[in-house]
Amino acid sequence: MPGPSNTLLIEGTFEELSEELAQYLDDVSKKQNPDATPIKPEVTPLLTQEKKDDVLKKLVTASSVLNNAPERAYTMKFAEFVAAYNLLVHLVTQSSRAEMFLPKMTQNLCAPFPTPNGPGLALSILTTVFNILPANSDARYHVFLATLRVVRSSGLFETLRPQLKNLDGWIALWETDEEDQRSLFLQISDVAAEVGDEDESYNYLLRALRTIPTDEAANESSHDLAIRALKAALTHPTHFSFQDLTVCDAIQALRKSEPDWYEFLELFNAEQLDDYNDFLESHDDFLEIGGLNPSLLLRKMRLLTLASLAASTPSRSLPYQHIAKALQISAEDVEMWVIDVIRAGLVEGKLNVLDSQEHVQGIWGEAVDGGAGATGYVEGEFGGGLGVIKGERMKMLQEREREAKEVDGKVNGMMGGGGATMGRGRGVRTGFDD
Repeated sequence: MPGPSNTLLIEGTFEELSEELAQYLDDVSKKQNPDATPIKPEVTPLLTQEKKDDVLKKLVTASSVLNNAPERAYTMKFAEFVAAYNLLVHLVTQSSRAEMFLPKMTQNLCAPFPTPNGPGLALSILTTVFNILPANSDARYHVFLATLRVVRSSGLFETLRPQLKNLDGWIALWETDEEDQRSLFLQISDVAAEVGDEDESYNYLLRALRTIPTDEAANESSHDLAIRALKAALTHPTHFSFQDLTVCDAIQALRKSEPDWYEFLELFNAEQLDDYNDFLESHDDFLEIGGLNPSLLLRKMRLLTLASLAASTPSRSLPYQHIAKALQISAEDVEMWVIDVIRAGLVEGKLNVLDSQEHVQGIWGEAVDGGAGATGYVEGEFGGGLGVIKGERMKMLQEREREAKEVDGKVNGMMGGGGATMGRGRGVRTGFDD
């Protein structure tokens, strides 16, 4: 993989080395096809006319024969193969128009090799090409894209992962525009997804989404990327905070273009299980049409509901039946869900089991066994709440509660202070609706 810039130390003049490489390529080509036209007779007169770029065109085009050599040839002459490509790289860098030849070279290297070691060979040469280029050359961007294609086709993501820490620095040096950054991030996301790294895949998908300018947020391509990112966040088994999405212009654009999708995201951002079920009842086949996993989403919504319940409870005591009702589960399953919400990192605490208790009272620390037949409670210190909810969800819930109280106060005032109260309803929505 790419590392510090370096220099190939190869002795000989451009003319000598070009003829040597042309002869080698002719030899390889003849073994594959006895009727192939040799290039050395064409290269020699071009060298006498000092037409270096024309010579390089011949050599780069002919170098594709290296990819088609029989597997035994690679096994027996690995050093020759690497040496031939290193020589080609060296010659290309002698031209003032070196970047003109790189697309064809990288295209050849991305083609399948007839050997199990093919991807490793290609990555080795691409690394050399990358490193031989100046650090601020935007040609490195295209070589890195070629590297991604080889990594993706071979599943060698672990060879790429250590280099990702350098990516931001490279992008700055290459002065890569937003569109090219987006393409790069999406390819990394795809590579990570194909090897099952959901965290890295979502990370780069989100980075791609953030490159979309405000004036392009409603474009078709932006819309498709926003839906893709939204689905990825919802179906990621350990992703519970969605503020990273809602601040993106392309996601906000879904308010108009895809109001159902935007409302669905907001359910996980600030609503609870009752609201989730209400939505599904009024949107038949939404999950199926969207290609979403119902059981995964139900579990995620239950965990978020329990965390929200914890955050909004003024006392340190929550009856089991309240949790069971909110999560729509049996009382016997409450402790399992409390443990799950702790493991998910949405709530911190400890589980204590005591006789004849049917309350959950805070969470902190580790399990303590109780007597036989105990139903249990969870206890601890959290400043008046059942749990510590992470991210922005708690703030949104508190803001909603404040706004709801203001609405109640206004309604009660209009009714003469007669003690009327508002029902739970669908809750106060956050943000501005169009």
